[in-house]
Amino acid sequence: MLKFSRLYFFSAVILFGIEVLIALFVHDRIIRPYIGDLLVVVLIYCFIKSFLDIPVFKAALFVLLFSYAIEILQYFNLVEKLGLQHPKIASTVIGTSFAWLDLLAYTAGIALVVFIEKVRG
Repeated sequence: MLKFSRLYFFSAVILFGIEVLIALFVHDRIIRPYIGDLLVVVLIYCFIKSFLDIPVFKAALFVLLFSYAIEILQYFNLVEKLGLQHPKIASTVIGTSFAWLDLLAYTAGIALVVFIEKVRG
């Protein structure tokens, strides 16, 4: 089950770099909120597949459910309830606002992952 994959690891590193660039330099209404959310599930998927040799569907479903769970925690203001709004890292990683469109972006990201994996064969 444990198996290192350079392809997925380097993909995760590149996606992380893109996410950082988006977070630091893009302040629009499409790329940062939606493309960033779409890419973050791809990033998490690649990170998991970097170390675990598990089936595509299983990994993709886990990442999607995890992403939904984080979004639901945002709905319940988890960061505020735990008093973590001042450490910027906690509010950045967990997020602070729920949005239905984020769920759609996560779903699109996982659909993209499954499509790419199917094409890769």
